[in-house]
Order: sequence, then structure tokens, then C-alpha cells
Amino acid sequence: MREETTTHHFTKGQAVLLTVLLLGIIGSIMIGLKAPPHVPILLCLFLLILVAFFKKIPWTTIEQGIIEGVRPGLVPIFIFLLIGALIGVWMASGTVPTMMVYGFHLLSANYFLAAALLLSVVVGTCIGSSLTTAATIGVALMGMGEAMGINPALTAGAVVSGAFFGDKMSPLSDTTNLAPTMARVDLFTHIRHMLWTTVPALLISFVLFLYLGVGSAAPDSAAQVESLRKALIEHTAIHPLALIPPILVFLLAIRRVPAIPTLMAGILSGIVLAFWLQPGMTAGRMAGIIQDGFVSKTGIKAVDALLTRGGMQSMMFSVSLIFLALSMGGLLYRLGIINRLMELIHGFIETRGRLIASTAFSSIGINMLLGEQYLSIILSGNAFIKQYEKLGLARKNMSRVLEDAGTVVNPLVPWSVCGVFLTGVLGVSTIDYLPFAFFCLLCPVLTILLGFTGIGVPYETEKRS
Repeated sequence: MREETTTHHFTKGQAVLLTVLLLGIIGSIMIGLKAPPHVPILLCLFLLILVAFFKKIPWTTIEQGIIEGVRPGLVPIFIFLLIGALIGVWMASGTVPTMMVYGFHLLSANYFLAAALLLSVVVGTCIGSSLTTAATIGVALMGMGEAMGINPALTAGAVVSGAFFGDKMSPLSDTTNLAPTMARVDLFTHIRHMLWTTVPALLISFVLFLYLGVGSAAPDSAAQVESLRKALIEHTAIHPLALIPPILVFLLAIRRVPAIPTLMAGILSGIVLAFWLQPGMTAGRMAGIIQDGFVSKTGIKAVDALLTRGGMQSMMFSVSLIFLALSMGGLLYRLGIINRLMELIHGFIETRGRLIASTAFSSIGINMLLGEQYLSIILSGNAFIKQYEKLGLARKNMSRVLEDAGTVVNPLVPWSVCGVFLTGVLGVSTIDYLPFAFFCLLCPVLTILLGFTGIGVPYETEKRS
């Protein structure tokens, strides 16, 4: 366990000072210089290593911290590469163009954002994976929104909000199972208790997207959509059978088949369809699509810009950022900085409101420092569960807070696993879609608000009596 290998090399004051400095470096370079997050995170890694040398910490300890930090990211990195290949193959097979053409018949421009939110909610809840939701229906919705002239950041905000509703509420989701495990409560008790914050957050998000959707499309969007629809029908393989790959992925996910074999099935079925539906497809060309993505050459600028994407190479920006961010997070944990910060928070949790707020801010802070969704749930859960028992609060309160401030906050951090992935797949930077990911922004606010008001925050019956 990581806890067993952590050594306290820093005082609480030094841990706070170093954390503020690291966040200041990342924020100032990203916002002030508009640089990609790789550079400031690399500088933070350099700084941490220099400070560790100054503290006379052995290089083996530093190296172990980096290795321990990167290890949880190996499977997500493999999944990212598979999703890059999946998008390229689905473009070549006509899967994404077919989803878009059928979607144009069903969705009105004025209600598109609200519909995108609800579609993402349904798919995300059914398959229990926010990332798969974004990489499948999310990619199609981004293309449709672009065709309608809608701000891509708005569309991405709707997709992210809906996808993470599913990640938070679906009994098939790994985080939905992890949070109640940490709190030692029943899964469906946990899901029911989350309705206190989830339903208001979703309703408010839906109303906001309804409001923002009116007039968000370009004045000539109807003509643009019709022109694009005709171009897609003429130049791509639009066919009902092209929907087999997403249906297969959907069914496998519902049956709780692990992500990697599910994505492999989506890729292989797409390859078969590409050879069947696309004239002139060769093995060499397909290999190039899997590596470098699909390149559309219709000669129509709007269509080519929409369909030219995917490939494992397109995910390398994300992979390198995840590698750097997890390396920094692992080093922060190995040097004991994270534990020192957690100890500092314990001094403020004398009341119900403060305990819930501290749990929330702890999960948010771990997401920002480590960039890892699971660790924001695991570390905060381990740190605070005894305090909930001490105050007599039902443990399901803690499991809800871990989801409200852990699960759904990760996509709001530009260098986190989810934030990096979504930027790569949706083509919109985290900073740009963040103001419109209403569901993700509202959940932590509502959970802290309920903590201080006491609404929907029960005590254990025996303790209360």
C-alpha cells in the first residue's frame, strides 16, 4: 500500500508552501503564457526533485515515487490509445458519419445542447463509463454541434456534464462502486443518497442548456446542416450496419465486460465494416488509420475538417501529459506532502459542515495535485471515515461527498486523467469547456451547501438517539 511507503520529509508549513508554489507555477504559466500544461508540470517535477535533493532524500526514494505515481496510469494510457484507434476506425467505417446523419433528423438546433446533455446522461448511465461515452456519442455530438455553428465549448460542456452524470450514478461505474466501498455502505443506498445533490444539479444544468441553446446556432445553421448532411451521404458510407460497432460496445459495457476487450471489439467490428462498406480500403491504409487517424479527402472543407481525426498518434499529447502529471503526483505522495496536507485539514473538522466541506476540498485538492480520480476517493475516504463515525454522521454522507467532489471534479482539471482525455477526444481544451460543465461545477457546491444546512445529511440512528 502507498500509505506504508510514505515518509514525512516535510513539516506541515513546508508542505503548504510547496503546494501553493506548485499550483502558482502551473496556473501562471498556463493562464499567463497560454502554454500547454506539460511545461509547468515538468518544471514542478524539476522543483520537487531539487527540493528532495536539498532535503538529502535518496534518489531511489524519488524514483520509487515517480514509478508508483505512473503505475495507476498504465491501463488508462492503453485505453486512451485504443480509443484513438477506435475513433479513426469508426470514421473510416462510416460509423460516426452515420450517427451524425441520423442525429440531424432528430435534433433541433435550439434544443441541441439540452438534447446532447440528456443523450450523454442516458448513454453514460447505461454503460457506466464517462470516457467511453465521450469517445462514442460525444464525438458525434461535437460534429453535429460544429455543423450547426454552436460554440464547441458549449457542446463539450453538455457532453461532459451528461457523461459524468453516468459516471457518478450508474451502478456499472467503477467510481460508483468504489465510493461506497470506502464508506462501507450498500451500493444502492449510496446511489439513492446521491439523488439529493445529483437531481438538482442535473435539473439546473438542463435549464441552463435550454436557455443557452436558444439562438446559439448560426443564423444559417439549417442550411449548413442540410448541406453537410447531403455531403456526408454522398461522400461517406452511410448505412444502418455502420451502427453495429457502437451497439456492440454498448451491449458489452452493459454486461460489464472490461473496457479493454470492449474497445477491442468496437475496433475489430469497425475494421470489418470499413473493408465491407468502403471501396478501395486496403490493409496498409487501415494500418495508417489506426496509427495516424482517418484523413477525409472529399474536397469539401467542412466535411474534411469534421471527419479528419482519430488514430493512436492523436492521443500522444494526452499520454505524455498523464505521464508527467502522475509522476508529479506520485512524488508528492512519496515525499509525504499529501499526508501532511491531510493532517492539516483534520484540525478544522469539529462540526458537520466543516467535516463535509473538508472532505470535499480534500477530494478537489487531490484531483488538482495528483490528477487521479480514484485516489481522490480512496485517500479522502481513508482520511475522514473515522471522523464521520465520531460525529455520528451516516457513512453514506461521506460516500456521496467523495463522488460529488472527487468523481465529477476530475474532468475540470486540465492535467488530470479525465481532463486530458476529454481535451484530446472532444477537441476542446479543459479551460474552455470548464465554465459550461455545469453538472460537474454544481455537485461540489451543492454537497458543501447541504453539509452546512443539514438538509439530506442524516445521522446514524443509534448515535443520534
